[in-house]
Amino acid sequence: MSPTATTLPLTISAVGESAVDVIIARCEEIRAALAEHGGVLFRGFDIGGVDGFERVVRALSGEPLPYTERSSPRSTIKGQVYTSTDYPPEEEIFLHNENSYQASWPLTLYFYCIEPPTSLGATPLADVRRVYEAIDPAIRDEFVRRRWMLVRNFHPDFGPSWQHVFNTDDRDEVGEYCLRNGIQLEWLGTGGLRTRSVRDAVHYRPGSDEPRWFNHATFFHVTTLAPDLQEALVAMLGVDGLPTSTYYGDGAPIPTDVADHLRAAYRAATVRFDYQRDDVLVVDNMTAAHGREPFTGPRRVAVAMAEPHSATAEREA
Repeated sequence: MSPTATTLPLTISAVGESAVDVIIARCEEIRAALAEHGGVLFRGFDIGGVDGFERVVRALSGEPLPYTERSSPRSTIKGQVYTSTDYPPEEEIFLHNENSYQASWPLTLYFYCIEPPTSLGATPLADVRRVYEAIDPAIRDEFVRRRWMLVRNFHPDFGPSWQHVFNTDDRDEVGEYCLRNGIQLEWLGTGGLRTRSVRDAVHYRPGSDEPRWFNHATFFHVTTLAPDLQEALVAMLGVDGLPTSTYYGDGAPIPTDVADHLRAAYRAATVRFDYQRDDVLVVDNMTAAHGREPFTGPRRVAVAMAEPHSATAEREA
């Protein structure tokens, strides 16, 4: 194993061994590096396709997780390995921590470059410890005090259905899931649903006392959408009917200048690298936010998630 960088992500280059053999031999070292740096990039290994990618996930993290309470379009490749978000290539996906709007989330994310893009298409990363430090303390304190709220609207004829997101067409099952996971729900008409969940904005990774800006308050804020899309959705659905939107935890709007400040804090902490074929990027989900650049060319990236963690476990630690 040959570490070739000390920044995010730390790069581990192939020296004749398989990625799985390196992980087995140096597992604790790699896990410590992942927690410290926020991301580890395996480069130059012959991964062996999606099956080999899944073996890498299992070697470092165990059983991969299913994609639940979905917020973005993905397709299953095999088992619990999925496509990266199926958005048009010209669209940016803003930085976020996977599933931070849920009561539980994966600690570790995996990205496997099957086919690199022709241009751009990176998975940019931002250390959320640095994001936290870059945010005005008064704004941070406001979110710590008031928390943040995600409102989701599921329309019968627009956007992902609640049946797809919750993986059931049984309303009682949805109600039980929401009750277990701290989500308020409101059935609308014959086929609509509105959910509200209030979460903490700042979290602490297991084994660390460093605060992390870990939430989707910026990602789902209406002003993070491209202006033309924002205008079209508001005209079509109204502010209260948007598929996703965020507020302070008491339901008050998050001002646009606050959202601007938060976006600037993420961008100031952002780093990027260009994908190469067979790259495997491992991300510590509670240390680094990730996104996606627009791109040209084919860009085929598989993703997997592992190691569930919950807010309840965090409070009990």
